[in-house]
Amino acid sequence: MGRHSLPDQYGVGGSDPRPRARRRTVAVATVLVLAVAGGTAAAVQGGLLSFGSSCQDEAVRIEIAASPDMAPALRAAAGRAHDENLTSDGRCVAVSVTARESYKVRDALVAGRNPGAQVWVPDSDVWLEQISANGGATEVARVGDVASSPVGMAMVPDAAKALGWPKKTYGWLELAGAALRDDSLRLGAADPARSASGLLALTRLSSAAGGVEGGATQAAAMMKSLSQRVSDSDGRLVETLPRDSSGTEQGNPRRNQALILSEQAAFTYNSSAESGDGLDFFYPKDGSPRLDYPYALVDETRLSTDESRAAIRFMTYLRKPEQEQLLTDRGFRTSDDQVSASLVAKAGGRVPQPFAAAAVEPASASALQEALGTWTITVQSARITTVVDASSSMSEPVPGTGRTRMDVTKASLLQALATFTQEDEIGLWEFSTKLDGAKDYRILVPTDRLGDSTPTGGTQRERLSAAFGGLEPVPGGATGLYDTTLAAYRAATSSYAEGKFNALVVLTDGVNQDPGSISRGKLISELQKLSRPA
Repeated sequence: MGRHSLPDQYGVGGSDPRPRARRRTVAVATVLVLAVAGGTAAAVQGGLLSFGSSCQDEAVRIEIAASPDMAPALRAAAGRAHDENLTSDGRCVAVSVTARESYKVRDALVAGRNPGAQVWVPDSDVWLEQISANGGATEVARVGDVASSPVGMAMVPDAAKALGWPKKTYGWLELAGAALRDDSLRLGAADPARSASGLLALTRLSSAAGGVEGGATQAAAMMKSLSQRVSDSDGRLVETLPRDSSGTEQGNPRRNQALILSEQAAFTYNSSAESGDGLDFFYPKDGSPRLDYPYALVDETRLSTDESRAAIRFMTYLRKPEQEQLLTDRGFRTSDDQVSASLVAKAGGRVPQPFAAAAVEPASASALQEALGTWTITVQSARITTVVDASSSMSEPVPGTGRTRMDVTKASLLQALATFTQEDEIGLWEFSTKLDGAKDYRILVPTDRLGDSTPTGGTQRERLSAAFGGLEPVPGGATGLYDTTLAAYRAATSSYAEGKFNALVVLTDGVNQDPGSISRGKLISELQKLSRPA
């Protein structure tokens, strides 16, 4: 059956298809135990019965690196397996569980290292996808899932009730927007580069924004605000909640009243004796992404057959009702069809919040990567030069809007400008043929820090806002795209700022229309040289 064939299924904890024979065996064993009970102590003292030489002495030892939220449940299951002498092919399975942040294990695997475990149970498949996309990473083989937990937004009671909990339901975009609009309601999240909960929520937010006019700008603004209250990990995130209901704690600007959190994390927090009134939980009506806790073999080709089969044996053991109840008792879901009412209640959920809704389709690897890329761009300080087409064609109308192409462009630029911080550096060029003597471009606002004062008075932000609003198409002007792009790229590379997100943004509605410019091939060649300096 290959390396993934199931081990002996009739070891302790296995499923025996012959219940009557098994009952007779148990009855006989009970009689024997009763009969010899009186002489047991003497036999042990005399060394005739040695409990120290049980199958554990020859056990197959499995090390599991597990997400910190899952590790306690797996340790409890491993303890049960030890007590029950769980076997694989006649040998005991001895399981040790170490709590490891999923992103740290990912980093080790991407670097081609072994994390010191035969099995990895991260909190989400997103980590496995990141590893599979890296050609030099240590391979992992997913063989199942342990449990699941939906991701939503948890709030302290006063904040939740202010937003209409539990009767009012929200989608991701409006829920995040409502939380961020209220200055007294501080929303925190774990870093999406280090947290699956943070990344999955960010991806849902980005997806929702894609279906709304101006949604991308709105989402960018939300990400920028959220980035000011990011924690390194999910564990650190819950530590940002108020420690009590006192005015001092509630009003502390370093405390968050709302968190992007998994249901299981809210369950654990509310189960704590120190959590006071606990958290109320919003389940977004456009779908809660799930943490799915994959069970994966690490570097399987280096595992012995015994190790591989024992690891799979423990996974099947976790699917027994007793172990599933152990997981449920710790706030994890073990079924997509049945949701524990007590689990939801302890996590802060209540009707009519859509906690029983079917799981949303998992985000694609490209959607996750795009969301993470947008986050990285948004939260880093930026140095961006914006180059806007001012040719005559920009005066043409955009169907269905009542506005010209230039009007739409200016409005988008002004919206985007509002999302940048005072530390960001933004500049503006415009281009059209023969705009500035023989040049097809003109620098309207040199790239500089938005918070800086300008020689003419006001700030760089104010100067840019006025320049954006003053953009107008050049009558009879054509699109001098190639010369402009090369000149702007040269300027951007010569003023590259270390530690910032450096970008050149060219906005145009057409193709190069300057017959005297460099060719497309020459442009590409020059750009390649600039991107790979000698």
